[in-house]
Amino acid sequence: MSGELVSLHRVHKAFQSNGQKTEVLKDISLSIEQGETVSILGKSGCGKSTLLNVIGGFHPPTEGTVYFGEEEVTSPSRRAIMLFQHYALLPWRSVLKNVELGLEPEGLSKEEQRERAERYLELVGLKDSLHKFPSSLSGGMQQRVAIARALAIRPEMILMDEPFAALDTFTRYYLQDELLKIQEQEKTNIVLVTHDIDEAVYLSDRVFVMDASPGRIRRTIEVNLPRPRDRSHRDFQYYRKMILDEFDFSRREEQLEYNI
Repeated sequence: MSGELVSLHRVHKAFQSNGQKTEVLKDISLSIEQGETVSILGKSGCGKSTLLNVIGGFHPPTEGTVYFGEEEVTSPSRRAIMLFQHYALLPWRSVLKNVELGLEPEGLSKEEQRERAERYLELVGLKDSLHKFPSSLSGGMQQRVAIARALAIRPEMILMDEPFAALDTFTRYYLQDELLKIQEQEKTNIVLVTHDIDEAVYLSDRVFVMDASPGRIRRTIEVNLPRPRDRSHRDFQYYRKMILDEFDFSRREEQLEYNI
């Protein structure tokens, strides 16, 4: 690690609807170090996606401050790019043109745009699919296009909102491995929202476990495992159980087993 990249200080977030105020996040303070992959883990409705949007500048905090380096975050920027589980590819544009789309605001020549787009498509294993259209691609391939498009912008951080949730288990595992290879090569920080405990342990340097109503950080767990990680190893299962215990799932399973 080489210093603090993102920091949140006493962040609260509330939304107003029909004259009613709903507090979604409460008193969140955390930091993300250079070079880290971190997960925000919690049950549905605990404010994970809202927290991700606050980090990215898409939702301003109601109270508190967010810093990206020494700069206060007040709006979205190309320093942090959001990646969703729904790939947001334009169906009338080829794979290559979808990736080039993200580069259009950068003032590059057509040749430079194409060269950079091709580089990142090769990085995600889609060198032979440049001229295909999204409708001819599997879900996993479409997500790889979306990852290439995000990487081509060369952000300092990629914010991922359950990016693999809609994929089958085998494709999800494959893309998790690909993501780790890319992160190692590109040194891009990743903040991942997930409700998948195994995914959080497999990918993350640290896991922020959230409580709900309102959303707050219940615990921060540092995952001290070498990579590549073995999901069947007892050390992996140790962290998995630690997180399960935070939600009382494993204790509940033991009680059910005993009652049966």
